[in-house]
Amino acid sequence: MKESSGRKQGAASPCAACKLLRRRCAQDCVFAPYFPADEPQKFANVHKVFGASNVNKMLQELPVHQQGDAVSSIVYEANARIRDPVYGCVGAISSLQQQIDTLQTQLALAQAEMVHLQVRQTTSYQHGFGTTSPSVSGSPPSKLMGSQGMPIFYMDLVMDQASLGEPMWSC
Repeated sequence: MKESSGRKQGAASPCAACKLLRRRCAQDCVFAPYFPADEPQKFANVHKVFGASNVNKMLQELPVHQQGDAVSSIVYEANARIRDPVYGCVGAISSLQQQIDTLQTQLALAQAEMVHLQVRQTTSYQHGFGTTSPSVSGSPPSKLMGSQGMPIFYMDLVMDQASLGEPMWSC
């Protein structure tokens, strides 16, 4: 049965930090509650990135109720730094932000297409073209086409370079 300190009752099994640092794990070890002996890689990454002394100082300066959250953040940043030594978690955040931007652009394009199709359908109903949608046949009815074979009403998404990718609608 394990205690919350990461050591077995009765046995003085060192926590992962003390095991890596090759020292005796004291009863009041600041690392023991957060770096159990069965998760040695967790502390190894933290030690490699931040150093045991720095982590020890950070944890001792915090109230006990905040230490768990601090350790979670330190472990996350250390793992991110191991994966990406230059950018760490900022690289992951940047990548996610780029994905969000791409998806927002795709969403705007899909919404513009929906508006375009709704306008085409409304226009075809107003001109008495029946109940079938012009998109079913693949091309709009000839009465909606201009003299040069272009639809009278069309909508394009224009990416304005000056506005840093903000979509501008032109009709």
